[in-house]
Amino acid sequence: MSRFWPLSGTPPRLRLFHCLLLTVFLTLSCSDPYERMANLDSEGTTIVCFGDSITAGYGVGPELAFPALVSARVDAAVVNAGVDGNTTRNALARLEGDVLAHHPRVVIVQFGGNDFRKKIDKQETFANLDSIVDRITEDGAMVIMLEMRIGLLRDEYLDGFKEIAEKHRVLLIRNFMAGILGNQRLTLEGIHPNAEGHEIIADRVAAQLVPLLREAERSRAGKHQPP
Repeated sequence: MSRFWPLSGTPPRLRLFHCLLLTVFLTLSCSDPYERMANLDSEGTTIVCFGDSITAGYGVGPELAFPALVSARVDAAVVNAGVDGNTTRNALARLEGDVLAHHPRVVIVQFGGNDFRKKIDKQETFANLDSIVDRITEDGAMVIMLEMRIGLLRDEYLDGFKEIAEKHRVLLIRNFMAGILGNQRLTLEGIHPNAEGHEIIADRVAAQLVPLLREAERSRAGKHQPP
């Protein structure tokens, strides 16, 4: 303990402050990361992957894309609502029919790359993403956001994903294309994942989704227990 908090010779009041800080740290470290999730007890019935060509499975087909692979990993049906070339503008326009109409329990949101490629102002991109996540959570579903880093993006662009996730109490998978983007072994042309690349993405998504669904089941069961 002393390697973190050198308490010997420290005034009593400062020692108390150190102990309080340590207590807060341990509490946060041990707390369930899913406890703060919005709509953990969601009554939705489906899992929807909402994204662009990466979600759609460009170049490999939907059967080899990560939504289908996640479906096998969690043993549940997953709706692939990915559309090639989609920006956040396009996503907002089809949110109702392609996502909310499925009465989702969890929505995995994957956008941003095409906004950057088409030079859409980042303020609009994040305003659109904020509206997308807000409408999904208002509809009663949980959200997992996938953050994409393109290398040319500056840190303040990336901060937008984190801010939206914290604001709406949703999960954020940071840099979900890490090690894939630009890797000729894992992509078709440096951007779109090949079959092996999709397997890696599916593993990363399932690593968050499986425990989330487990915790959600407990929350839903508690909600329906008689008082």
